Amino acid sequence: MPNDSESRREFISTAQAARQLGLSLGAVQQMVESGTLAGWKTAGGHRRIRQDSVDALLARAKAPMAVARAASDKLRVLVVEDDRLLQGIYRETFANWEMPLELHVIDHGLDALVEVGREPPDLLIADLRIPGIDGFEMIRRLRENPLSSDVAIVVVSALNAKEIAAEGGLPQDVTVYRKPIPFHELHGYMQALIAQRRRSRNSP
Repeated sequence: MPNDSESRREFISTAQAARQLGLSLGAVQQMVESGTLAGWKTAGGHRRIRQDSVDALLARAKAPMAVARAASDKLRVLVVEDDRLLQGIYRETFANWEMPLELHVIDHGLDALVEVGREPPDLLIADLRIPGIDGFEMIRRLRENPLSSDVAIVVVSALNAKEIAAEGGLPQDVTVYRKPIPFHELHGYMQALIAQRRRSRNSP
C-alpha cells in the first residue's frame, strides 16, 4: 500500500476524480468497481484513485472529434449495448434489412465516446445501463460537444419514463423506446434518416 507522501502525489479522491472527468460521483465509483479506473480503499473505506489512471481516461475521452462524417452512401449506425445476446440480435436483424447500413456495436460507454469522437455516426442506439459511464452521462457529454450534438440518438432501455426522469431525464430530442427492442419502429426511424440524408445531398 502506498505511503502518505505517495498518496498525495499519485492518488486523488473520488470527488477530485469526478471533477477532473466531468462525471458524477456514482459514475466514478462504478468505474473503479469495474476496473476502468485504478484505485484502492483506505482503512476508513475511502477510495483513492490513481492520478495517472484518470489522466489516461481523459486522454481517451478527449480524443479529437472528427471534423465531419466520412462521405458514404451507407447510414452509419453505432449500437451501445453490453448484453451479448442483444448484440447478436441487433447484428442479425439489421443484416436482414435491405438498407444501406454500416453497423458498429460497442459494449462500453467510454469506448462509445471515443468511437463517436473518431467518426460520428448518423444514428446512435444506446441502452442506459452500460459499463464504464452509463447512458445518461454518455448522452449528456455527446450533446455538450458541438461536433456530436446533431447525432440522432435513440435509447432502448428497460427503464420506464418515471425511472428515467428520476435519473435526471434525457434531452428532448432523444427518442426513447422500451425493451424488448422495437425493431419495427427502428426500421421506420432508420428509413426516415436515410431519406433525410438523400434529400439533403440532393438539395442545391
